[in-house]
Amino acid sequence: MLEDLRAQVRRIRRGQVMTYGEVAKAAGYPGAARQVVWALQKSGPGVPWHRVVGAGLRIKLPGEAGLEQQIRLESEGWIVNAGRLRERKRS
Repeated sequence: MLEDLRAQVRRIRRGQVMTYGEVAKAAGYPGAARQVVWALQKSGPGVPWHRVVGAGLRIKLPGEAGLEQQIRLESEGWIVNAGRLRERKRS
């Protein structure tokens, strides 16, 4: 199960995001949002964990991990305000 969830996260393209619940559902495990968190905690390099956000497009990670996620998402064109993704910057 955890590898299926990681595989789904690897499919998220640069500049796109999915919620924990969306990842679980797309991987065939609806209702398993918490397991997505577990899968990402134990993932290695090559898994774009920063593209997975909470419901309402909110960064749920605390402290430095949340700041790193925000920086990575901003580098992919997202505008983040008070921990929430607002929109993609126009090119």
